[in-house]
Amino acid sequence: MPKRVLFLCTGNYYRSRLAEELFNHRAHNLKLDWQASSCALAIETGEENVGPISEHTLAALSKLSVPLSAPLRFPVACTEQALESANLVIAMKEAEHRPLVETRFHAWANRVVYWHVHDLNVVADSAATAALIDTLIDRLIEEIR
Repeated sequence: MPKRVLFLCTGNYYRSRLAEELFNHRAHNLKLDWQASSCALAIETGEENVGPISEHTLAALSKLSVPLSAPLRFPVACTEQALESANLVIAMKEAEHRPLVETRFHAWANRVVYWHVHDLNVVADSAATAALIDTLIDRLIEEIR
């Protein structure tokens, strides 16, 4: 059974989905015994999200020549079971996600690794966000190899 990394973000629509797809693509190519999944800490805030995944995620994956997993799924809410089944849990932005983890999954607050990837409401440049996630995924893969 492969080890599992779980990526968390607010809506499971852009950042965590990009991290999941990039990680799985690279782990597969490197034949690593790891698999990623992702979920939302506050899925109810995604009422403006249209479709199953952000157009910015699709554009970044296309630019990086990463094929999208099929079938394409809609965002999913985080559960205690999802956290427990992961060997490593990474939230995309500490300032945004630590309070949500502390409120909804208190016991996990200090067990989550927190990155510092801004959402598009803070940084208007989706390419910069995608480039940062790309770099962080490469670093993560080097750490677990």
